[in-house]
Formats: sequence, C-alpha cells, structure tokens
Amino acid sequence: MFALAWPIVATQLLQVAYNLTDTLWLGRFSTDAVAAISLAFPLVFLFISIGGGLNVAGSTLVAQYTGRASDPDAADDAADGTGGGDDSDPVDTISHSRTAGTVAGQTLTVVTAVAVTFGVLGYLLTDDLLSVLPSSPATAGQVVPLAADYMEVFFLGLPFLFGFFVFSSLMRGYGNTRAPMVVMALSVLINVVIDPLLIFGVGPVPRLGVQGAALATVLSRTVATVVGLYVLLGTDAGPRVRLPDFRPQRRFVVQIVRVGVPSAMEQSASALGLITLTAMVVTFRPEVVAAYGLGNRLVSLVFLPALGLGRATNTIVGQNLGAGNPERAERATWLAAKVATAVMLVVAVLAVAFADEVVAVFISTGTDAAAETIRLGAEYIGVRAIEFGFIGVLQVVLGAYRGAGNTKTALAFSLLALWIGRVPIVYALAIAGDLGPFGIWVGMTAGQIIGAVAAAAWFTRGTWKEAVIDEADDARGA
Repeated sequence: MFALAWPIVATQLLQVAYNLTDTLWLGRFSTDAVAAISLAFPLVFLFISIGGGLNVAGSTLVAQYTGRASDPDAADDAADGTGGGDDSDPVDTISHSRTAGTVAGQTLTVVTAVAVTFGVLGYLLTDDLLSVLPSSPATAGQVVPLAADYMEVFFLGLPFLFGFFVFSSLMRGYGNTRAPMVVMALSVLINVVIDPLLIFGVGPVPRLGVQGAALATVLSRTVATVVGLYVLLGTDAGPRVRLPDFRPQRRFVVQIVRVGVPSAMEQSASALGLITLTAMVVTFRPEVVAAYGLGNRLVSLVFLPALGLGRATNTIVGQNLGAGNPERAERATWLAAKVATAVMLVVAVLAVAFADEVVAVFISTGTDAAAETIRLGAEYIGVRAIEFGFIGVLQVVLGAYRGAGNTKTALAFSLLALWIGRVPIVYALAIAGDLGPFGIWVGMTAGQIIGAVAAAAWFTRGTWKEAVIDEADDARGA
C-alpha cells in the first residue's frame, strides 16, 4: 500500500505545485490576479471533470484485468511498482494482460475526443460561463476580465492537460505509480522556470500576467503528455498499448462509459458544487474571494496523504477483486483508512499552528487588502483543519468503491457531502444567516464530515465486493 501510495502523494504534491507556483507569482503580481484564478478554477474544473471520470474507468478496468492476469496469490505483490504477477494459466494471463493494454488504448481514444470537444466549447463559452456568477461591482470590474484571460488559454490547452491525467490513471491501475511521478517532476520543473518569465515578462518575453500563468501550465503539461505517450507506446513500464488498440471497439467503449459516467457525474457534480459555492463567495469583497481560493489551494496540499492512500486503495481493491480476493481488498481498505486518519490529524495540528505564516508566503504585496486576505485565509485554514481526519476516511473509502467499479456508490456519497452538506450549510450560514465569511468556512468543513461518516457506515455492509469485469464477462457469455 505504501509502495503504491508514496509516489501518488509525490505526484499530487507536484500537481499542487503547479497551482501554488501560479499563486505564488500572481500573489506578487496583484491580489486581483489571485482572485481571478480562484474564480476561474471551478469553471475550468467542470470541463476537466468529465475526462476525469473516464480516467477512473480506465484505471479501474486496467487494475482488474491486470489482477485477473495474475495468480491470486501473486496479487499480494501487486504493489511492487511493476503490476501483475506470476502466471497461473499462460493463455488466460496473456489474454487478460493484452486486454489491459486494449482498455488503455480505448481510454486514451475516448478521453482525447472528449478533451478536444470540451476545449473548443470552453473557449467559445468563456464569457457566458463567467456571466453566470453574480459578482460584486468590485469583483466584476477588477477580477472577472482577468479570469476570462486565464480561462481562454487554459481551454485551448485542455487536450494536453487531459493527456497526462489519462496516462497517470492508466499507470496507476497497472500498479506503476512511479513513472507518472517522474514525468510530473519534469513537467513541474519546466513550469517553475517559465511561469515567472511569462507572468512578468523578461527581455523579449512579453508581460502576460494571468495569461502567462495559464500558458506556462499548458506548455509544461504538453511535455508531460508527450513523454507519457512514449512510456505507454514504447516501453514495458505499463500496460502494453499497440496502435490497433486506439481503434474504437464497442465492447470496451461501453465498459468505459458504464464505469466512467458515474465518476464523471461525481466530478461534474463536484465542479457544479464548487461553481455554486463560488457564486456565493463572489458576492463578498475581493479579499474574501482571494482568501477562499488561496485557502482551497493550501487545503488541497494538506489533503495529499489521504488522496494518495485513497488512490492506492483504488488500485489494490481493483487488482485483488480481479484476482478473486475480496477479503484482502477489505483489509487493505480499513488499514488505509486508519493510517490516513492518523496522518491527517497530525497535519491538522501543523496547519493550525502555522496557518498565518503559510498564507503570508503567497500574499506579499504589502497592501491593506493583502493583510486582510492573509487574516481571512489563516482563519479559513484553521476552521477546515477540523475535518482533516474525516477526509482521510472519505478518500480511502471512495477509492475502494471506485476500485471495485462501484462508481455509482462513490457518486452518491460525494453528492451527499457536497449538495446535502456543503452547499446548503454555506448558504444558510453565510448568505441567509449573518456569519459572513466565517459561515463559508464552517459550511465547507461540515459537508466533508457528513460524507465521511455516511460512506464508512455504508462500506461495512460489504455489497461492493464484486469485480466489474466479472459482470462484463457474464453478460458477454450470456
């Protein structure tokens, strides 16, 4: 579990480094620039979420076919960083191993088509999307135009962002979490170097501001996508993908859609929830908007241990169910939940102790607005720290559901946490009530606690212990 999890945590840490690098440099550019990317992210994430759901399908199917290609006892070694195991039956092993490669190729084809379509739509609809958000006069005049500049560049580069996401998911399903980490490190290094050059301008490079931050992300992700495709097509580090595997095959497209659509709906619902929350937040002054966005980015950083263990659980559950070992999948899930809770409680203590210092690193213009943003951001992190132990449980249990292919259940509990928890509580406390920004912080925290308790209780029923590829094979045999 740890062999799988630590590269995932490192990869996600590098992923957050993208966001934090933008925030760090834009915080030196202007407070409005920080608020602009806070405003843009939920809208961009709405489009990314569809491809993300299909990536979950690819990861789950690759994991289960890889586990099926292994001797059941060899699934114990699935976390050695290479995937697979000793052959139990040579014919079945080769067949299921090839099927994992075919699923990977099919996932790449489907996700690429979705990425190109959504990239074009997002670029054309940027102004319309931003117009949905009710903004205060100051935010509408100072922040919204900058958000539009950021989003247009981001949408044009969407296929390249999707490319790395699908590569990482497929490799994770195979059991190789280290290759995505190395590719991500290369991409982040490029981003760190070119981000300030494009934001502030140096020599012949023009001063692009928020557009420069978006362009730096797109360029560095393009490199990651190209390298990832080489790994899949030209090496044996992951599922062996051949050129014929990219030709759409109805059987696998149906499997990807059946498993991926609930995950896509889950992530889309999360994106819509973030947009709804942002629509409420932007009715406050720009300092609150900036503190909310910065706080969310920092909270996403401290969630990394839980996220890593959750994704490792996804792979372990998928491979063990594919190998016919549901009891071991359940033991791994509970172990991961306990470890995630313990780690996140430690992180919570550190977050509360150093909240002011951490937030101040990213806002350094020295203005009154900057000082207020720092105060609000530190307050936000302090409140959110209450939920950290619960989020460890939630991430692990949702990972187990996804690894089993039970993505509808994961969807249900994500909706519960967001739409029964966060959104109505934030509205009741911050908009309808009189708590103001503090009501936003409390509502964001309460929703995750509700989701964690409910998801863990349902998990104990054991109704998730069936591999999705068994269902597909039974249907094909019939």
